[in-house]
Amino acid sequence: MSMAGNLRKVTSLGRGGGLRRVARLARRRPRVDLSHPARSPLGSSVVNCVTYRDGVRVPGGVGLVDAVERVRKRGDGFVWLGLHEPTDEEFADIAELFDLHPLAVEDAVEAHQRPKLERYGDTLFAVFKTVCYVEHEELTATSEVVNTGEIMVFTGQDFVVTVRHGRHGSLGPLREELESDPQQLAKGPSAVLHAVADHVVDDFLTAIDAVQADVDLVETAVFAEDGARLDPGRIYQLKRELLELKRAVVPLGRPLEELATRPIRVVAPEIQAYFRDVSDHLLRATEQIAAFDELLNSILQAHLAQVTVAQNEDMRKITAWAAIVAVPTMVCGVYGMNFDHMPELGWRYGYGLVLGVIAVACLTLYRGFRRNDWL
Repeated sequence: MSMAGNLRKVTSLGRGGGLRRVARLARRRPRVDLSHPARSPLGSSVVNCVTYRDGVRVPGGVGLVDAVERVRKRGDGFVWLGLHEPTDEEFADIAELFDLHPLAVEDAVEAHQRPKLERYGDTLFAVFKTVCYVEHEELTATSEVVNTGEIMVFTGQDFVVTVRHGRHGSLGPLREELESDPQQLAKGPSAVLHAVADHVVDDFLTAIDAVQADVDLVETAVFAEDGARLDPGRIYQLKRELLELKRAVVPLGRPLEELATRPIRVVAPEIQAYFRDVSDHLLRATEQIAAFDELLNSILQAHLAQVTVAQNEDMRKITAWAAIVAVPTMVCGVYGMNFDHMPELGWRYGYGLVLGVIAVACLTLYRGFRRNDWL
């Protein structure tokens, strides 16, 4: 859609009441900056609405409608609107204002999407899975290791709409970092899209480094002296959490490859080189996850082998003691029979002799089993 067409769209929405509904939405509930952890998340889904021109933030707090009108009248700059878990009602007029496709809008509101990249006319819709490592004192069979969220990005010629789901993955620090580099931000909305992708992948690498510490601890515990007593649920739990991390990381490879190699109207050609760098980082994350998965499989197999060896050792000990106990049981069983004519029944030292024979036989068996490492 051309700039003139966008302007006509804004004007028609103003006559139809759409812009007035957006303005009422912005006035009805106060904006809350969710980018700062100390701010309250209650009150509004609108995190921030900022206009950028030549890579510089336009001063003055204006509403979304005024910001869009000014950008489209001047024909330069773009608007960055940040949202956090908006409802259908909150997002409806925003979608109408920016002419967003209903399918993309539904995905952005409902969330629970896999990473993907879709093009709807002049608008690019990208879904990123965010990952946050959950700190824990000790890994157990029920420990949460990683927590995931989502960031959806609508990118147009003169706007960027970011929709965040989850309590992590804040874009506030990212916005500040971009504003400190006006030359990069001057490249337009695609610079914001790249920054979001780079931010998400960096979080992947941070979480993977933290998960590696858990993998190392489990590996150390398995190969310790009492490794056979390790709860295998810890290994399974770590594999489950690693699978969740894999679902966030691996599907993003194809969208990043498309952003880095294929010409897209809303992506500046000079930005594609930056996407190739992000794609390389993602490849590193993917390889690390695959290595962790293989290592955990090996750790699990080693643990099962240790359990089997420990069980065999226990069975050998039980068998050895049973053989030792069988000697006095047999002798006592024989002399416990009620017969009149049995050897040494009338001998004065018969009782002591039998006990001596039992002791010598048991001691001989014990030394034999110890010599063969059965006891």
